[in-house]
Amino acid sequence: MNDKNIVLNVNGIEVIYNHVILVLKGVSLQVPERGIVALLGGNGAGKTTTLRAISNLLKGERGEVTKGSIELRGERIENLSPADLVNRGVVQVMEGRHCFAHLTIEENLMTGSYTRTDKGEIAANLDKVYNYFPRLKTRRTSQAAYTSGGEQQMCAIGRALMSNPNMVLLDEPSMGLAPQIVEEVFNIVKDLNEKEKVTFLIAEQNTNMALKYADYGYIMESGRVVMDGAAEELRTNEDVKEFYLGMGGGERKSFKDVKSYKRRKRWLA
Repeated sequence: MNDKNIVLNVNGIEVIYNHVILVLKGVSLQVPERGIVALLGGNGAGKTTTLRAISNLLKGERGEVTKGSIELRGERIENLSPADLVNRGVVQVMEGRHCFAHLTIEENLMTGSYTRTDKGEIAANLDKVYNYFPRLKTRRTSQAAYTSGGEQQMCAIGRALMSNPNMVLLDEPSMGLAPQIVEEVFNIVKDLNEKEKVTFLIAEQNTNMALKYADYGYIMESGRVVMDGAAEELRTNEDVKEFYLGMGGGERKSFKDVKSYKRRKRWLA
């Protein structure tokens, strides 16, 4: 990557929970301006913890960054609050969507604009969200609890867009969704990246889908990055094809099926 274009730089961070549990073990990654970067790996690999370290949401779970640094456009951000980061244009869409069940879709979307004061800009942003997610406009008066999983995922992304971010941290957007809806969500992410210049860091278990839309990818295991490269290079890499895309011959593999394997020495940095 060209260092001049790097907007987010994570440098060798370690994260400890409850003062004793080491979860991240020297994770480093970079996200270029206006790029789509995929953070890949199975459950427990450390993807969500990495996103929460960046967005400063660890304290609520008794976690903390104990080593390394996180820089946004050259500025250290480890000690900033989540609200400060939103004001700097960084917002996270949590795993599991977390829509407010008792609020309507539109009310959920409006909660994303709490840091903004210009009513004209808020209205324009709402129109933009409805333009990208026309299904939300149709369901805008429905309580979120009575909408589908796909509609809730769209609502969660739309709510994030209401803060007018330049970077979105997207955690497991495909979780629990039908393949057709997953494709629709990723197509919208690509449109937002190309048309609105929004930068994305996406934590995802659906490796094939993520690498289809990303520019660059990092593969994590047990709190470490074990491989990284351009998305197309990872898609054609024999190790990735065998253990992450289920294309190694014989029975088809998936994350849940592959409990362990003998990694090649070059994976063991």
